[in-house]
Amino acid sequence: MPHTYVSAHIHYVFSTKNRVHGIPARIQPDLWAYIGGIARANAAKALAVGGTDNHVHVLLGLSSIVSIASAAQQIKGASSRWLHEEHHLDCEWQEGYGAFTVGISQIPQTIQYICSQPEHHRKLSFEDEFVAFLTKHKIEYDPKFVFG
Repeated sequence: MPHTYVSAHIHYVFSTKNRVHGIPARIQPDLWAYIGGIARANAAKALAVGGTDNHVHVLLGLSSIVSIASAAQQIKGASSRWLHEEHHLDCEWQEGYGAFTVGISQIPQTIQYICSQPEHHRKLSFEDEFVAFLTKHKIEYDPKFVFG
């Protein structure tokens, strides 16, 4: 849309179904790159993609024509299909996701955080990390969906 200017950055976090450790380290760089391509194909810009064998973080810059929900659906759907078709993995994403706003001044720190996921998770579980995000953003949650 001409004459429409948007600065909307969203930090997405989603895990494999049942937190299964199903994303082998050898394919993670390709998966992160593929997710970046999905974003580009859907009018968004992936500023950082990373994670571990059981979850993914994506920092997206959204355009004026992409909703938070549609970006998540496109990324999760296409990447799941790619994992099945290209790598023959029986790996599915959880039904939900976290989506957290990121201010322009916090982008460099968020990129660093996403890129350091393997090191970060040597000290903290995905569940504890996710609860920390929810708490920081004052989002109420049902523990059975975080820990179940």
